[in-house]
Amino acid sequence: MKRTIIASVLAVALVVPAGVLAHGDKHHDKQEDRADVGHEGALGRPGDPGKVTRNVEVEMSDAMRFNPESIRVKRGETIRFIVKNTGKLQHEMVLGTIMELKEHAELMRKFPEMEHADPNQVSVEPGKTGELIWQFTNAGTFDFACLVPGHFEAGMVGKVHVGRAAGTDPADSGQAMTEGLVKKVDKTAGKVTLSHEPIANLGMPKMTMIFRVIDPEMLNRLKEGDRIRFVADKVNGAFTVMEFEPAE
Repeated sequence: MKRTIIASVLAVALVVPAGVLAHGDKHHDKQEDRADVGHEGALGRPGDPGKVTRNVEVEMSDAMRFNPESIRVKRGETIRFIVKNTGKLQHEMVLGTIMELKEHAELMRKFPEMEHADPNQVSVEPGKTGELIWQFTNAGTFDFACLVPGHFEAGMVGKVHVGRAAGTDPADSGQAMTEGLVKKVDKTAGKVTLSHEPIANLGMPKMTMIFRVIDPEMLNRLKEGDRIRFVADKVNGAFTVMEFEPAE
């Protein structure tokens, strides 16, 4: 039976990108080199333990949920995720794009014997705590999930929102900040209404418009009448506030 499984995995390796199958390859060192290149292009790269910016605690439970489910970091930060499994089942935290995670989850359903070994993941036994150190080099919204068979499908997923690096000029990324006045905050819908100046990177004229926010927590720091400077972009087809600061 083991020979059959190994043969099947090798056959899949011929058609599946190396970065997707790397978690289950016994020849870990060679596969890890290829996987790192793929992950670095999207998420960032494995972090240096000696250059950790801060720790972020994440709990995994048998309710098939992460706590928190939404994490906000700055571009360039090296984060040490302290991942605690509070349940009685094995869980894991795997960083990736949602497409990568879906493909990998499907692979895990087909080959549950596969063992994980990539630097963008940590597998934790019940009642134990593990660590994952990662440097986020690109701004954007990324995902994480538990890929133990059945857990991803049960909704055990989360998001990492990577914003502009602290102390840098947003114009460096081609997205200058725009001044705006908060007209309404709708926490239920996760939206904010802004009367704003022209938004250069979106080609949007001066107007009053409703925006989504990249992280719902941002709405807790906004109230009607606030004057802010913000960066907006289009995320999944929706105009979205990526970050903001009080206007001086």
